[in-house]
Amino acid sequence: MEISCNSLTDENLVLPELATIARKVLDAGRITPEEGILLYSRGATAWLGALANHVRERLNGNYAYYNRNIHIEPTNICVYNCTFCSYNQHQSGSSWELTPDDMLKTIDAADDNITEVHIVGGVHPDHDLHYYGDLIRKIKQHRPGLHIKAFTAIELDYMIRQAGMTLYEGLAALKEYGLDSLPGGGAEIFDETVREIICGTKSSGKMWLEIHRAAHLLGIPSNATILYGHVETFAHRVGHLERLRLLQDETHGFNAFIPLKFKNKNNSLSWVKEVPVVEDLRNYSISRIYLDNFPHIKAYWPMIGKQVAALSLAFGVDDLDGTINDSTRIYSMAGAEDRSPVMASSDIEELILEAGRIPAERDSLYNILHI
Repeated sequence: MEISCNSLTDENLVLPELATIARKVLDAGRITPEEGILLYSRGATAWLGALANHVRERLNGNYAYYNRNIHIEPTNICVYNCTFCSYNQHQSGSSWELTPDDMLKTIDAADDNITEVHIVGGVHPDHDLHYYGDLIRKIKQHRPGLHIKAFTAIELDYMIRQAGMTLYEGLAALKEYGLDSLPGGGAEIFDETVREIICGTKSSGKMWLEIHRAAHLLGIPSNATILYGHVETFAHRVGHLERLRLLQDETHGFNAFIPLKFKNKNNSLSWVKEVPVVEDLRNYSISRIYLDNFPHIKAYWPMIGKQVAALSLAFGVDDLDGTINDSTRIYSMAGAEDRSPVMASSDIEELILEAGRIPAERDSLYNILHI
């Protein structure tokens, strides 16, 4: 969709400062942190969506991506007790721990056409890098062509320390075992004041960034996330985006950015009211505008629901994750509307077509497999 500069930069319709930002973005320029905060505080939702859509279509045309994947969550036993979390055994009152054989059976039962397995879970006190490395090796022996995207930086920090290795040694060992890429979880909010409130005992924001930097330098690509809608301010969100943008300038190792919405059921922050859908869409838009060096913005549909995910395709989003397989409980335990997170590829394609986009099945590195 071609957007006229006049429709976004007319100072009779928007504040002069916003018009200046729009001109910069339309010229593929970079906005400042101060301008990012102004977008959050003063930008009208429809205007933000139109500007983000311009960036989205410049980078990815009319395509909306998805992949055929499954999620495996090895355990919800966790050494940490984050106040926002509805998932770990301290909050939920029950725990599980899958064995490697259990996880291989899950892969066996999955569609033969899946291209990726996504593995994240709690930080188990007794499992080090070699325990998970052996799991990766078994999966590769079982399904050699399967892309393994596994372990948040929080899990990696703990398992590598347990193995007595440096970050580079540990990540290099996992790559040798067969790890292909990292998910983006555990980033939450990098600001340490906010982090102290929501996840004060676990790895710092600085450590998260160091782990992803080390992974990128070793040739392991990754994603990035933000957890928004709790006790943070707009300035905290922009500070988070700025640190990601700077790291991407340095390494070019991030594939996608995934905004993750705080859900307030069954956790210690249940007193915080969840932000409305309009704020979700604004956050997608500003993320797309600000992260000019990230190729993709993903809406994680099990978190926000299928219809809002489809709507997000008009607000800067170009990727809807994948088919999954009804095995992720992280958001269902926190009160997500979709209690059965599974979609067939045909269902995802229909959702994308109804949103006026072109479905593009991809692999984990965004190579198009089917249109």
